[in-house]
Amino acid sequence: MTSGNSKNKHQIGGSYSLSRLLKQDIISDITESDETVDVLQQRIHERAIFNREDEYHKQRLRELESNEDKELSAKSTTNTDSPRVKRVKSKSRWDVQAYEPPKDDILEKKDLIDTMITDIPSGFDLKYFKPSDKLHFAKLIDKNIKDDPNPEVKNERSLLLLLLKIKNGTTAARKVAMKQLTLNCPEFGPQVIFDNILPILLDRSLEDQERQLMIKTVDRIIYRLGESMKPYTHNILKVVSPLLIDDDPVTRIIGREVISNLASVTGVGHMLTTMRNDVDSDDEYVRNLTARSLAVVAKALSIPKVLPYINAMCHSKKSWRARHTGVKVIQQIALLLGVDILRHLIPLIRCVKDGLYDDHIPLRILTANTIATLAEKTDPYGIEVFNIVLEDVWKGVLSHRGKILNAFLKCIGSIIPLMDPEYAGYYSSELIKIILREMSSPDDEMKKTILFIMQKCIQLDNVTAELLKEEMAPSFYKHFWTRRISLDKKLNKMTVYTTVILAEKVGCKYTIEQLLDPLRDEAIAFRTMSIHAVNRTVKQEGTNDLDERLETRLIDALLIAFQDQTTDDPLIFHGFGTVAKSLDTRMKPFLTPIVSAILNQLKHKNQTIRQNAADLCNIMIPIIKNCDELDMLNKLSIILYESLGEVYPEVLGSIIKCIATIIEVSNLSELQPPVNQIMPTLTPILRNKHLKVQRNLIRLISNVAIRGATYVAPKEWMRICFELLESLKSPNKNILRATNDTFGYIAKAIGPQDVLVVLLNNLKVQERQSRVSTAVAIGKVAETCGPYTVLPALMNEYKTPETNIQNGILKAMTFMFEYIGPISQDYIYMISPLIEDALIDRDLVHRQTASTIIKHLALHCSGAGNEDAFIHLLNLLIPNILETSPHVIARIIEGLECLCHAVGPGVFLNYIWAGIFHPAKNVRRAFWEVYNKIYIQYVDAMVPYYPLSTQDNHVVEELDYIL
Repeated sequence: MTSGNSKNKHQIGGSYSLSRLLKQDIISDITESDETVDVLQQRIHERAIFNREDEYHKQRLRELESNEDKELSAKSTTNTDSPRVKRVKSKSRWDVQAYEPPKDDILEKKDLIDTMITDIPSGFDLKYFKPSDKLHFAKLIDKNIKDDPNPEVKNERSLLLLLLKIKNGTTAARKVAMKQLTLNCPEFGPQVIFDNILPILLDRSLEDQERQLMIKTVDRIIYRLGESMKPYTHNILKVVSPLLIDDDPVTRIIGREVISNLASVTGVGHMLTTMRNDVDSDDEYVRNLTARSLAVVAKALSIPKVLPYINAMCHSKKSWRARHTGVKVIQQIALLLGVDILRHLIPLIRCVKDGLYDDHIPLRILTANTIATLAEKTDPYGIEVFNIVLEDVWKGVLSHRGKILNAFLKCIGSIIPLMDPEYAGYYSSELIKIILREMSSPDDEMKKTILFIMQKCIQLDNVTAELLKEEMAPSFYKHFWTRRISLDKKLNKMTVYTTVILAEKVGCKYTIEQLLDPLRDEAIAFRTMSIHAVNRTVKQEGTNDLDERLETRLIDALLIAFQDQTTDDPLIFHGFGTVAKSLDTRMKPFLTPIVSAILNQLKHKNQTIRQNAADLCNIMIPIIKNCDELDMLNKLSIILYESLGEVYPEVLGSIIKCIATIIEVSNLSELQPPVNQIMPTLTPILRNKHLKVQRNLIRLISNVAIRGATYVAPKEWMRICFELLESLKSPNKNILRATNDTFGYIAKAIGPQDVLVVLLNNLKVQERQSRVSTAVAIGKVAETCGPYTVLPALMNEYKTPETNIQNGILKAMTFMFEYIGPISQDYIYMISPLIEDALIDRDLVHRQTASTIIKHLALHCSGAGNEDAFIHLLNLLIPNILETSPHVIARIIEGLECLCHAVGPGVFLNYIWAGIFHPAKNVRRAFWEVYNKIYIQYVDAMVPYYPLSTQDNHVVEELDYIL
């Protein structure tokens, strides 16, 4: 290679050419303009979002104030000859520009204003008003109807107003409107309600949230209207039943609830009469919805009530569609009830058994699938019932082909696990012959059925490993381990799962031998599929039966798959790691080529490949340590240390993770480069806000602080503490938790004084999350180094007359006393004056946080002989029982409950008796709330402390007993 070529190869910049159209536009602008300006800068200025936005809003306000009609007529007279439609100039891939607001075309703005809804009723707390709402709520907007004195019109307008608030209103307005509609729906009447709700529900422009709100409204008013809504049952089913086939499971549950409530109100007879005409409809979609709805009705009103009707449908002689719907209903009932279908199994099987010989093929297929569903839901019970149809199903397996055979195979495959071992062995051995014949079928449904049957039959005792190796396994790997199967997600998963089950019988060695060729395949999907199978097989079976030759071939295949990997799919690393952990010290001969491949990939120009190499390195580091290859570990450490200048955060996070793992498994005294050289390099990286980088870097710092704090200078630890303060602003909880723990480890390493100074200064910031996280970190420092090292500094800092600092100190004490547990009893009398000051402060947050401190002290120090301090705190806390702020009163009640636990219910109830009989209602409510909570916890211990009456006829002798 020449020097010129090498120079061009490493050139950073590049020569790019402009598109022809862009070049012509620039030249034309330069020639046309009189002033000598930079055209590119001018275009950038014109295309800026902020300039466009300001101009757009100013122009829009001016036009709204002016008379649009006069301006429109003036423009239309002057521009009659000029065409409005301009040629759209094609743009090249270099013509990248920002968002452009609408152009200043008067006609376009006139059309836009016409489409806007300006007659929105004011004062209704609406979020929006769509064009389709103008059709549904026309009577609400029309001013002529507004003044109509007819009471029916007023009634309908009131209903429309409530529906509009429910559909488009704010949360508060929606709740009020929903409550009013539920209470007043009998006054509106079912005709007015459903004549207005059902058209809204049938609107195709309705969004999912709006549809759910309307369905919820229908569900609420069903019980209120009662039997008066029977004439509208069919219309409601038309609207609600499509929800039963929705992709969203929550939507399907809502549809079932509405139909269940409707059936409970109108009764089973009316529901069956309503759905009668749809049972034998020519439209399969209608019959499907009818079957699902009828299954929901059967579940809601009990199956015995609906069973005679289902039986009549299944044996109908007039229409095969009615029989088809009846069998479909039974299938849906089985899916809804699950194992509860077992007690109704006998009559249901008798209903569907005649469908196995029906003249119509779709009905035979559905019958076989329904029996399969019943068998799956009742597993492992019910074989006595299925004996009724077992012979007919087996005859169908032997006589049918194609799709019908597929259904009957699935049916017999579902029944076999219910049989006794002797009968299951006979049917499975016969079934294997049919499976081997059908394995070459190109039909995907047949392949899924074959995999399903294999999963059931392989686990039977009579199916031996020799039988599988000689007959089933070769054909299985030939027809199912193909590239085409790997592209189908469902078939892919089923094939891998079947392979793992097959490996339980034939062993790991045979399975690995069959998967070596797919591991080397060029197709990424096929390779990933094989790695997934190897991963699960090795996890389950281990690698003890692999010989040395097979181990070499397996590692070689995995290494090839790793080097060909170009995506960030972590499956290859999981598979490689599983095999390496299973082989453990047997990996020693293969470490050199693996590490060489990793180092080669770490230099690749593609960041994804570099990230893959670092991830695999992280998995291999514990294996290298187990194989006593310390020199190789140090070499990796040096190369990874030199790679810390990585630009891409995903790759940098993986590299830092590798270094952290090396520090975990290595002897720090022998580590190269030394820790005191690694840490100063890592400290600036703490400013990186990427979650992966932060998570792995904090983990590394924690490991060094725990295992080798003396290797790092105290000044460096303080630099790390200052940088860690920024991590307290992270939105990720795991990073916050790890950062707080790290502060504790650093404080234990260099002493808590300097770390406390940093944390206490951080309490002065305005950001609440940072202050709360700092308080948690102070609690961690107290837990690690002892509260006696932290508490004097906190009490001294509390003297600062600033609300945020005092709140932060109190919050830090809550976490400290929560963490240190029973040790708190040594500090109760010391901390009592501070809590007293907080409880009498005017700031609500002071009293709220002080209540939390009291809660932790009372829980940890109950029975330790500090009742006098707790009674003092109770005297200060009980006046706050009348607070109305929800957060404050919740914490105060918690503190009172814990003080009751500390001083006993007898003393505590003396503070309650006067309050529960107070003449003011609000006072009674507050004290009764506390009394009820205490009653739940100490119902037996409260008995001796109830006030006794002075009357002789109310004397309870048992209360005078002394134990």
